Amino acid sequence: MDKNELIVDSTSYETTLHKKFLTRKKYIPKNLNMLHAIIPGGILQVFVKAGDVVHPGDSLLILEAMKMKNDIKSIREGKIKKVAVRVGDQVAKGQLLLEFEA
Repeated sequence: MDKNELIVDSTSYETTLHKKFLTRKKYIPKNLNMLHAIIPGGILQVFVKAGDVVHPGDSLLILEAMKMKNDIKSIREGKIKKVAVRVGDQVAKGQLLLEFEA
């Protein structure tokens, strides 16, 4: 185990980091240009294609999961760079659905 210095209110403390902390999965900030599936399901409809410009509230696609039809809407304005799914595709949680241009 590694020893590290922790400074709180100008007071230095020596601490030992546990193996679980040292081997944890590192935080990766979200890439707002990528839209991933939040749940597994099937693609029923895709309303956009590469090159389309979308605005907040525009429907992007419909993802059916657990017998519910989830209308996935855009939360930002931007141009669609790539649509990674087609109607009929089954997607896993976390799978890329579409990508916006930066």
